[in-house]
Amino acid sequence: MIVARSVALFVVAALFEIGGAWLVWQGVREHRGWIWIGAGVIALGLYGVVATFQSDDNFGRILAAYGGVFVAGSIAWGMVADGYRPDRYDIVGALVCLTGMAVIMYAPRSH
Repeated sequence: MIVARSVALFVVAALFEIGGAWLVWQGVREHRGWIWIGAGVIALGLYGVVATFQSDDNFGRILAAYGGVFVAGSIAWGMVADGYRPDRYDIVGALVCLTGMAVIMYAPRSH
């Protein structure tokens, strides 16, 4: 249950962070305006809030592990939102990052 909750929080955090960054990108690079940029900034702030709900008390560990989720999530977001087609190296790299995330967050530790 703890791992499932943690994974769900990482997914929600990824939606806010990647979505927020995408909104800012659209606002600036695609000239969609300040409303898009503002929505992106709000979403990025919500990402920071969601990350605090992880049960681990170590900020560095959570942020490092989230990096793996961010890599894989960014590739998935690009596929859905922008029609990006990852090659095999993108996919292997994302899987390596997710494996690293799992080791960092869920390896058995003595406390």
